Amino acid sequence: MYKRRWPSGEALAIAQAKDKYWDQFVNKRNFEGFAESMMVAIHEETHMWDLDPSRTRWDVHIAAWINAGQQALTVPVHGGFPRKEILPLIKDSLSSSMDDIYLRDRTQGEYRLQGVLAEQNAGLTGLPAVTVVQEYIKGVGAGNARDIAATNLRYLLLYLRVAKDKHPDYWTRIKAEPKLRDLVLTQFLRTAYWLEKSAPYTGKLGSRDADKITATNYAPENIAVLEEFTGRKVRVDAQKHCTA
Repeated sequence: MYKRRWPSGEALAIAQAKDKYWDQFVNKRNFEGFAESMMVAIHEETHMWDLDPSRTRWDVHIAAWINAGQQALTVPVHGGFPRKEILPLIKDSLSSSMDDIYLRDRTQGEYRLQGVLAEQNAGLTGLPAVTVVQEYIKGVGAGNARDIAATNLRYLLLYLRVAKDKHPDYWTRIKAEPKLRDLVLTQFLRTAYWLEKSAPYTGKLGSRDADKITATNYAPENIAVLEEFTGRKVRVDAQKHCTA
């Protein structure tokens, strides 16, 4: 089914087919369970591909599976600062369950840009994994797919804002990296695309909070830092997955 509906998902599954953990992620009891489990399976296998030591050197450079024909390789990240520093910019409780895990946790909160980007790509890639088979989804194992994608984009945008405002030397370093700027823009546009495609299935692929988080992601201060960092204008109308 991926071959027809999402060839990039098929390509990633084939690339990771020999991973010894694959069977732990996939529910093989019935097709509905299998379809629903693919959010976690593709999420985790994206991590496995991205973070393979042959491609990634932690806090130095990263890789990211984008699609079957595009992968970001050797993208410099130059360390960074703990991602927990973005917490003061979150003024609502829309992402509180993920905030507790990724920002407030003693270990996870210390992860730097590497952690932000790795989780963002895995969370995003898990969304099409279930969107393209949505008719088989009951909304249990994949019930927060949209929330995860929206929240991880929130973290990335807020990380850029803190970098600019609190860590100007680091901001200057990462802003001078074309590969990183391109990756950030690509991930922003991909997130917009898949949130739009999955929107009709709110309820079984995510809560209404995903749309509320997305609205905050498009706040003027977030779009401003994105455009300054990437050097590109993005559309904020109905074609949010396009540049202006």
